[in-house]
Amino acid sequence: MLRSFQPGLADIRALLRLAGPIVAVQVGGMLMGVVDTMVMGHVSASELAATALGNLYYFGLNGFGMGIVWAIDPIVSQAMGAGDHERAALGIQRGIVLGLVLGVIMCLLCLPAGWVFSVLRQPAAVVPRATAFVHTSAPSLIFMLTYITLRQCLQAMKHTESILRTVIVGNVVNLAFNLVLVFGRFGLPAMGCIGSAISSTIARLTMLIMLLTLSRPQLEPMIRPWRREALAWRPLLRTLRLGLPLGLQNMVEFTTFAGISVLVGWFGAEAMGGHQVAITLATFMYMVPLGVGSAGSVLVGHAIGAGDMPHARRIAASALLVGAAFMTLSACALLAVPGFFAALYTDVPGVVRMAVVLIPIAGMFQLFDGIQVVAAGVLRGAGDTHAPLIANVSGFWLVGMPVSLWLGFKAGLGVAGLWWGFVAGLVAVATFLLLRVRVKLSREVRRLEVEPDATPSV
Repeated sequence: MLRSFQPGLADIRALLRLAGPIVAVQVGGMLMGVVDTMVMGHVSASELAATALGNLYYFGLNGFGMGIVWAIDPIVSQAMGAGDHERAALGIQRGIVLGLVLGVIMCLLCLPAGWVFSVLRQPAAVVPRATAFVHTSAPSLIFMLTYITLRQCLQAMKHTESILRTVIVGNVVNLAFNLVLVFGRFGLPAMGCIGSAISSTIARLTMLIMLLTLSRPQLEPMIRPWRREALAWRPLLRTLRLGLPLGLQNMVEFTTFAGISVLVGWFGAEAMGGHQVAITLATFMYMVPLGVGSAGSVLVGHAIGAGDMPHARRIAASALLVGAAFMTLSACALLAVPGFFAALYTDVPGVVRMAVVLIPIAGMFQLFDGIQVVAAGVLRGAGDTHAPLIANVSGFWLVGMPVSLWLGFKAGLGVAGLWWGFVAGLVAVATFLLLRVRVKLSREVRRLEVEPDATPSV
């Protein structure tokens, strides 16, 4: 059976053709956060810490909504693989409904940010600025979740050019407004982290408007005419049920990383700044296997829709191979020159010292992080959204967090000890999901259905 998972050059090339643009989109999306961190790193440790804390809250909400919207991947890709454009159109329209509703809900959940930060005992000097950052960024959750919904639809249809263009323009807009609003240019006052939040909000709105404009030829036939069935509550509920484990999966991972970030905050603003630099760098590199996993999800979904399980297996193996290879290279880079990477982000001495300690630890978990995210993408394409949630709960909460707490406080390793828990958790998650891919794809996988007259296969 293992031979059926051996990819050929044609399978790897097919994956890379789709993964290349998707990876570029993922990296470009993350680059906005990297730019924000690098710009704030040259303002002060407290402003960097406020940006880190505010972004933590924002991306926690965004990640939950984004996970739910990912339900579009298997529904649309499997329908496209089967040549069923009507079901694909219904999946896209329901995704848009969910994306808009979730965007409004997540925006409202930004209101209690200050109270949450205070309860979590974050530095008193940082909380007001971090709260203002979250409140300023809140409207962009509507723009971002709608944008992500449309992005997933286009990826499932294998149309990526317009997404890539919007990400490039979004990054240019974000950088330009950052330089003007953070430091104060053209007669405007220096706004620090608030200026950064405004810049990102403007960039996200720009990206949404551009994507709607550029992708009109691909999206219009799927959106018009609007089908009344798209608002039928039973298929919407089934779509929500399919996506909810993905949203919860993201939340489990987020709460683990956020929990560690909160604990790091107890060690002061410089520790928080160094942690932000290291985690931003690791997350930036994570975007590559995330994009590979997304491409694997689409292609596995198309293969299952077409009833071609051997191709689905080979694509899964190709995605795992490519993701693991890249993360091995990135691990070598982080282990070899941590000081170089830290200096790219900030020139605050205390922040640099902490980042240099944490970046090599990030290098240690790169391979496992790549494997787990690619495996989760492959399973998503097969309609299996529960296994990644189980893996995340078991690996991060039952393994990673206890190890972090014991090493960080009981063993006295401090912030570095907290980070070693990441390594333990990711090893457990990657192992579980790798085994699940083998078991799931070793047998026939039926096409996923959410219509009232169809029985979904999960």
